[in-house]
Amino acid sequence: MTGESELQTYLREFRGIRRLADKAIAQVEDEAFFAGFNDTDNSIAIVVKHLAGNMRSRWTDFLTADGEKPDRHRDTEFLSTDQDTRAFLTERLAAGWDLLMATLESLSLADLERTVTIRGEPLLVRQAIARQLSHYSYHVGQVVLLAKQHSRGSWDSLSIPRGHSTEFNQDPKKYLSR
Repeated sequence: MTGESELQTYLREFRGIRRLADKAIAQVEDEAFFAGFNDTDNSIAIVVKHLAGNMRSRWTDFLTADGEKPDRHRDTEFLSTDQDTRAFLTERLAAGWDLLMATLESLSLADLERTVTIRGEPLLVRQAIARQLSHYSYHVGQVVLLAKQHSRGSWDSLSIPRGHSTEFNQDPKKYLSR
């Protein structure tokens, strides 16, 4: 894989998981956005807050500063405050996604072989990107699962709905435009 196509692959994959998160979040009411299933479970709001904090920390000065910024307080990302409205959290998440995309779009092929540091650990840029792709996919999967469980049966599938594989194979564009 050439560096250029590698960068394009990362961008495509991050856009895809962003789309999943956005579509899942859009399907839940505010009550469900903030609801956990018990006192120890994270709500969609908490996962969104954590993702936004991680993105800001990792992608700000990506090539020149440790990805764990000194002003990030990760543990507070798992606590709800009065400031944590749905609008505030989703705006922070959108800003995080935008920062991530702008950073990736600014990288050159040579940058993929540079070394960056995350929590004191040196990583090649391509390793750091893959690490974040995995991390964000994990959390977006949580958001999707929580949103689906809170939808009370009114879930609009984010991919090929059960029982529709044959239909998908006959007309994939119908589902790819979702």
